[in-house]
Amino acid sequence: MERRKFLSMTFGALALATVPASVRAEDWRKAKPTVWTAKTVDDAIKAMYGDVKLIEEGIKIKTPDVAASGGAVPVNVKSSLKAKTVALFQDANPESAVIVFDINKYSVIDYDMKMKLKSVGKPITITVVVEGQDGKHYVGKRTLDVALGGCEG
Repeated sequence: MERRKFLSMTFGALALATVPASVRAEDWRKAKPTVWTAKTVDDAIKAMYGDVKLIEEGIKIKTPDVAASGGAVPVNVKSSLKAKTVALFQDANPESAVIVFDINKYSVIDYDMKMKLKSVGKPITITVVVEGQDGKHYVGKRTLDVALGGCEG
């Protein structure tokens, strides 16, 4: 019995040791540090993906037309595209990049999040770039206003 217990524990430990390598995500802050210091959306996209042609299709971004407060703006991103990465950018804060998701072939792109956006008294544009498994880059944009003072008007 001791031998069976030892073998099962050994195989279990080996299985656990290989899992982290297969689900490890890219650390984009270390791999591409200039993405996170870019001041404009165009500069951040270029730092992340290089000079690529962006195709406007396949991405849906849902936000309120007017957010009551820039402290927690609800954002939903959906796409049925087969993707490698999904990146969010905005033009309200000093640094444009928000987040980059690594995607695998089993992932469902339907993300709900809250973003902190500085209220600057002008419309804010949220930009989502999806790097497709087909090598193409897709873009979706959504413009919204943030109510000054948090009272929607």
